[in-house]
Amino acid sequence: MKPVKLYNVIFPIWFLLFFPPVILITLAGNFIIDSLVIFACYYIFKLADTITSNKTFYKESIWNVWIFGFLSDLIGGAILFITGILGDSIGIPYEISSAINFDPFSHPTAVAIIVIAMIVSAVFIFLFNYKVTFRKLLTERQQRLKVALTIAIVTMPWTFLLPTKWFYRGF
Repeated sequence: MKPVKLYNVIFPIWFLLFFPPVILITLAGNFIIDSLVIFACYYIFKLADTITSNKTFYKESIWNVWIFGFLSDLIGGAILFITGILGDSIGIPYEISSAINFDPFSHPTAVAIIVIAMIVSAVFIFLFNYKVTFRKLLTERQQRLKVALTIAIVTMPWTFLLPTKWFYRGF
């Protein structure tokens, strides 16, 4: 009988963020963070001059910011899934795919791939918010650019960098 090797039996932390019941926690956490960033942007960029109230700004933007943010995180997660989980089949050495999944800081290429996935997510967050969410709400391009860019940077999926080995004993 041929021995069976079980690689990647322990899912990386970033991968678990997209599965029930953890996804409910992820969605709630994203909603809270997005809400805080929207409120902060209102005051930091002095949007009171163009928008009547913080409540109006929040109500007209939170759902899109939240949904587009999660969709963007999924896009970045798909990049990590393809490179980390399917690495062998697409020619990525085991050391790199293992580092992507379990300890990004153990290999510089893994850090680079994860940062690229995070940047892709941030770019989508920015584009969705700049072109859709705030297009009619913030008609002044400079304000819209600042708000969309701030949201993209602050809410990009920083958790992708968390080493899975921190959360599993004996790893």
